[in-house]
Amino acid sequence: MKAAALFLPAALVLAACPSALVQQGPSDTLRSYAQALEQGRVDDAYHLLSDEAKRSLSLEAFRRAVKENPADAVEIARALSRPATDPVVTATVTVPNGEELLLVYEGGRWRIDASAVDLYGQATPRQAIMGFLRAFERKRYDVILRYVPDAEREGVAGMGGIGEEPAAPKPEPRADAADAGAKTAADGGAPPPAIGAGDTQLTPEKLRAAWEGPYKEQINRIVQAIKTALPTAQIEETGDSAAMSYGAGGTVAFMREHGAWKIRDF
Repeated sequence: MKAAALFLPAALVLAACPSALVQQGPSDTLRSYAQALEQGRVDDAYHLLSDEAKRSLSLEAFRRAVKENPADAVEIARALSRPATDPVVTATVTVPNGEELLLVYEGGRWRIDASAVDLYGQATPRQAIMGFLRAFERKRYDVILRYVPDAEREGVAGMGGIGEEPAAPKPEPRADAADAGAKTAADGGAPPPAIGAGDTQLTPEKLRAAWEGPYKEQINRIVQAIKTALPTAQIEETGDSAAMSYGAGGTVAFMREHGAWKIRDF
């Protein structure tokens, strides 16, 4: 069903097309698109796609896909003509500091989604890093712990970037992947100490001791580099993992755990 994928993503994009809100509802647009595909009116179906969809798929390529895979096109058309749920039209607005706000189109008006009032959200990687930064600025170390994966909170696994109490310096540098990633951060120096296997459970007090003590300068430089990069940063998601680059080689690594995005490393 490889060819069918050419029809379906494009069809889903058109549901949120602003012009559809003026001319007709999303259900009407999907129905028109499905009918055009089923009746072989390929050009009419193509004209219902958003500008973004058209940039990724030319009219010639669309025509060829329908011609070479007519059964797939009809199958997709019939599925789209019978949506299982009412369509929800949303819009995402990015504010100057890089935070994304979700709006929902309801009853003929745009309304702000509940995520806009969730200061420490974890529904997306971007929400997670914004919530983390907000908690850091407010010295809410209890909230910061929400963004730490379970294994690191319980002292079961190591994690460069989110550290606990200062540890004695080691004669040889750590060579694990987490530390290597943290050492390429924009601060250019050694990262805050990692949580090592066998350490006791991480607490707000231990975070405070590390980040307001000997490692204050380093963590402040890392946080500032992340804040500077965030407004234009791209966050790449792959399944339950995500990554965001910042500074001179730094990377924020995310993971989804129990349905919430957390920060595995920075």
